[in-house]
Amino acid sequence: MLRRFWLFFAQAVTVLLALMFIIATLKPQWLQRQGQFGKQLAEPIVALREVAPGIGSGPAQASYADAAQKAMPAVVNVFSSKDGSLPPDPRAKDPLFRYFFGDKNRKQQEQPASNLGSGVIVSSEGYILTNQHVVDGADQIEIALADGRTTNAKVIGVDPETDLAVLKVNMTNLPTITLGRMDQTRVGDVVLAIGNPFGVGQTVTMGIVSALGRNHLGINTFENFIQTDAAINPGNSGGALVDVNGNLLGINTAIYSRSGGSLGIGFAIPVSTARSVLESIITTGSVTRGWIGVEPQDVTPEIAESFGLEQKSGAIVAGVLKNGPADRAGIKPGDILVSVNGQEITDTTRLLNVIAQIKPGTAAKVHLVRKSREMDLDVTIGKRPPPPKQPAEDNGGGGGGGGGGGDQDDDGG
Repeated sequence: MLRRFWLFFAQAVTVLLALMFIIATLKPQWLQRQGQFGKQLAEPIVALREVAPGIGSGPAQASYADAAQKAMPAVVNVFSSKDGSLPPDPRAKDPLFRYFFGDKNRKQQEQPASNLGSGVIVSSEGYILTNQHVVDGADQIEIALADGRTTNAKVIGVDPETDLAVLKVNMTNLPTITLGRMDQTRVGDVVLAIGNPFGVGQTVTMGIVSALGRNHLGINTFENFIQTDAAINPGNSGGALVDVNGNLLGINTAIYSRSGGSLGIGFAIPVSTARSVLESIITTGSVTRGWIGVEPQDVTPEIAESFGLEQKSGAIVAGVLKNGPADRAGIKPGDILVSVNGQEITDTTRLLNVIAQIKPGTAAKVHLVRKSREMDLDVTIGKRPPPPKQPAEDNGGGGGGGGGGGDQDDDGG
């Protein structure tokens, strides 16, 4: 039986091979069609893009390592200290208090208060940009570079109204950062924040530009902040905000926070402002701004209605400094300032910024509305007086004024 089955199988195979030989000889196109059909079954029905073997199923993630490595060497740690800044504890005079606590409390009172922040080397000559609140009132400032070198620094000048300070160190072979361009910066651009948060060491965080030109925050007198969600924490103050090419876009200054940590709302001073302050301080030792001596107030719909004003925007003059530039030019309380040298005035912040940019001693044409009548006055711009000295606060060099705290200067120009 098995022999008969094997004989049948051998005959069948012989017949099939003979049939394939005849087809290959007489009709070879039949075999080509069969091959194409098999190939079609192996290919996808539609054209699909598929990753190469070994790459993985997810998209390749962009790296910002080059930008970080380019900018990080120019970002330094700033340590400032104030001697005798802590008031003595009145309980130290109590013999019973000294018996239980000894002189430990007294020694703690005698230790200098320290402040921690960051800075950015912007010139090979040793100039460093940082925040004014990082070095405010400091008796000693020490700089630590990313390569491990340390040195003392001296303050060349400060500008409290923008919260910027310029330091200088005497060192060679200093790494410097490249300044970026604000006119090419857009909301949504990726940025990196570099600094020394909480003293843990140099750190890089990533985010995007959330907004440009932020003001009315009550942090500084002159505000034009870059808002970002890159994490900025205590110790980041004075550090660099850079673009994806490692170019400096701003100086990290403040955060909005209820706890002291980052909530994704941070603010940086634009590089355009920082550069202007830097050059002015290096040249003259201070920042000179224009001033006309008025106390302005925003024109709100409520004010416009109560005064019967047709003008719905601008800055209304609430007060005029006697014998000041505005007073000598004939500006009076109740006038609404509409434009200065052709630049529209929408509110007090805009007025402050426009006036500040005009060189003292030059004449400016002020367009105003007085009792529904428009007129132009020529005002000789004066030099803005320095702000009153505020008592220094030890804020740990933090992201600067959490929650947008601070006093807004109200003399408008």
